[in-house]
Amino acid sequence: MIFLEHFYVLFLESAPWLLIGLVLAGMLKMFVSMSWMTTQLGGHDLKTTIKAALFGAPLPLCSCGVIPAAVGLRRAGASKAATTSFLVSTPETGVDSISVSYVLLGPFMAIVRPIAAVCSAIIAGVLVGKDEGEVKDRQTLSIPKTCCAGQKQEVNTNGCSSKTQATSSCCGQGHDGKQEPSSIVGKIRSGLVYSATELLDDTALWLLIGLGFAALVQAYLPDGFLAQWGNGLLAMLVMVIVSIPMYICATASTPIAAGLLLAGVSPGAVLVFMMAGPATNIATLGVVSKELGKRALMGYLTGVLGGALFFGYLVDLAVTQFNIQVMPQLGQEEALLPSWLTLSTSALLALLIALSLGKQIKKQVISSYDDHKHT
Repeated sequence: MIFLEHFYVLFLESAPWLLIGLVLAGMLKMFVSMSWMTTQLGGHDLKTTIKAALFGAPLPLCSCGVIPAAVGLRRAGASKAATTSFLVSTPETGVDSISVSYVLLGPFMAIVRPIAAVCSAIIAGVLVGKDEGEVKDRQTLSIPKTCCAGQKQEVNTNGCSSKTQATSSCCGQGHDGKQEPSSIVGKIRSGLVYSATELLDDTALWLLIGLGFAALVQAYLPDGFLAQWGNGLLAMLVMVIVSIPMYICATASTPIAAGLLLAGVSPGAVLVFMMAGPATNIATLGVVSKELGKRALMGYLTGVLGGALFFGYLVDLAVTQFNIQVMPQLGQEEALLPSWLTLSTSALLALLIALSLGKQIKKQVISSYDDHKHT
């Protein structure tokens, strides 16, 4: 059962970072106002897209943790362009992966990696933003139609008043129509509940699918398959094809990249692997399609993969023209987190996912029964 073994290991490695992403998304929803988020990341211009890329680049969130964080950012009022830019730059780089890159890949790759990640995030955001326009998708944002922030509306006796007035937050209610808590403790509690229920309901299935594909790749891809392709565009395309179903974090991809370098793969192809792997896994693509739309998914893939291939070509060109030495230094890999933490967070995440999937299955069964009963 080699597949189950790889799935188990991947789940253990992903659980702490996924929970961090869920908590961050819940805190974003409760502590960051929609008006501020819309002002900062709700625009469709290049400045907003750049701001989102720079905002996400240093965050130590991997491909699993960034999914709920990006969904929370989108539902807090961020535009599709800004959400895409954040969703690309965050898993492709981070303060942790930059430091590991410096140790394992040398200073050149440690400098190039975050620059390429931010630039590809901006490209993807611009491509997605072109099709977005100025109209917000209310269903994606989960905002009730009665919420017309900053506009005048007629409110009946069930609302705030019986006369026309300007409203800013639906009479102080949250995005789901419920009264938002005013205390810090109440906000934290509500944010955690939101993360563990509504947000996890939207991402749990795709996360399991992504981990499953990653386990299949690791279990059945032959050893040395990536290294045999060596240099050039063909090697980069192979890296793209292999990286799409993978579910790997920026930090975890760095030792693999160092091994590929030692095996003879070019620095440019290795950079493509480190960029495409964390940003194009099945789980991320599924969430992008669901939250932003299929047209946005095409722009996302074009920006990420096109940017990765472009910067991979530039890296190989620079290494050849300027005789830059990229020297990997593989040492003894140590666990980043203690075992008790990974085991406890994995158990907690497994319980939350089981409850979420069980609730969704129950809803489907009840819905099917009601439909059958009415027919």
